[in-house]
Amino acid sequence: QVQLVESGGGLVQPGGSLRLSCVASGRGFTIYAVAWYRQAPGNQREWVGSITRGLNTAYAPSVEGRFTIARDDAENTVYLQMNNLKPEDTAVYYCNMASHWGQGTQVTVSS
Repeated sequence: QVQLVESGGGLVQPGGSLRLSCVASGRGFTIYAVAWYRQAPGNQREWVGSITRGLNTAYAPSVEGRFTIARDDAENTVYLQMNNLKPEDTAVYYCNMASHWGQGTQVTVSS
């Protein structure tokens, strides 16, 4: 049984940075790609970016160049480094692996 737990969200001013973590329990972490999604109030959940088992990454155009995904397989953890945050980045951020979802972590970008 896979369980995912996100953390690291909070309130940050525009232009600031946050690093989110997604810790996975259960077997098989190293064989799966992991994706980050986000959902703002009233909006559908949208894909933010992904990292494969081979460390290939891809990002949505809205975050390309500002967000970076990394993984530490020894710690069963995937990170989402978010720089130059904008108010439109405000959302609940979720990680996804093998069709499993975490509970999400709130990111609020506001002055």
